[in-house]
Amino acid sequence: MIEQLLKDKRLRLTSFRKEVLQIFVDNDKAVAVSDIEESLKDFDRITLYRTIKSFIEKGLIHEIVMPGDVKKLALCATDCNHDKGAHDHNHIHFQCKICKEVFCVDVPALPKISLPNYQIDEIEIQAHGICAGCGVLT
Repeated sequence: MIEQLLKDKRLRLTSFRKEVLQIFVDNDKAVAVSDIEESLKDFDRITLYRTIKSFIEKGLIHEIVMPGDVKKLALCATDCNHDKGAHDHNHIHFQCKICKEVFCVDVPALPKISLPNYQIDEIEIQAHGICAGCGVLT
């Protein structure tokens, strides 16, 4: 799976890229760069940042910035086409008020918003509440 994801995005298959990508595949939540650094055994920080930049540019991962939180990164949907200049999958970013984790939650469609005299290329929706792991779903 890891190798196919890299091939699909036309990224060279290196052991380091596979190791970094595995961290995203293994997590159902967004991860901070510090989390990635803790997961790696031996790495060069410059190589890590270049790898992350390549992953973002190719639409393999995307950045999430929630108010008052550090920037986090999450795996994109397999059908994300970053060639258009924006990530184009339908999800919201949900942050749990208890555990503070950030999740990408798929939704059938994002609301259509039209602003006179503006061109909207991308919409990002953030939600805050309690995740399934921290609360009781009714």
